[in-house]
Amino acid sequence: MNLRAQTLPDPLPTDPLQVAETWLKQAYDEQVQPNPNAMTLATVGPDGRPSARVVLCKDIVLPHGYLQFYTNYDSRKGAEMASCPRVAAVLHWDALHRQVRIEGVVVKAPARESDDYFQSRPWQSRVGAWASQQSQPVGTRHQLIEQLRAAGRRFGTPPVGPDGNESDDSPSGVEVPRPPHWGGYRLWADSVELWVEGEFRIHDRARWTRTLTAIGDGHAFQATPWHVQRLQP
Repeated sequence: MNLRAQTLPDPLPTDPLQVAETWLKQAYDEQVQPNPNAMTLATVGPDGRPSARVVLCKDIVLPHGYLQFYTNYDSRKGAEMASCPRVAAVLHWDALHRQVRIEGVVVKAPARESDDYFQSRPWQSRVGAWASQQSQPVGTRHQLIEQLRAAGRRFGTPPVGPDGNESDDSPSGVEVPRPPHWGGYRLWADSVELWVEGEFRIHDRARWTRTLTAIGDGHAFQATPWHVQRLQP
């Protein structure tokens, strides 16, 4: 890709997440990496220690301005988000020479939304969500597999695990509901930075900010218009 042709839109758009959505779609269309929606999520614990890991951004919801991802509520990141809902995230596509940085507030997604997404997952993944106490210690790999098999027996699925059923077909008549400790989050952005790689490290950068005010049932915010500034590389 010719870096000379890579710049941010001019004039800068009023909504940076519209650009981010376009970039994400292009990353999917061009198959630039196995998981184009891989997103680094950074949280902070009660002791002030930051931690980061990769989650999958399942959607960028316009015009509201939030990103969606799903995880175990009882995991380390879930506990840290419950303690401090302010987080930061990064989507980076090295092959496209682009990056999106997001800062904002996370809230749990409505239960119905989490239910619907959970049922769209492969049945093996649904069983796994019941079996794994994410981020908690486990004595051996064998113990983890036994937990997985026990969860499978609980819901009447075929055997799950290294020696289990390899079929992707959903077992007939078997239902695996969403566990109460698993579900979605909405990352409401109040700061977005778009970055485009430039030759000789003269990158193109701009940062958008806005103010969020919580409304309604706690799943939504009212936002001011975005304010944008160009940044030096």
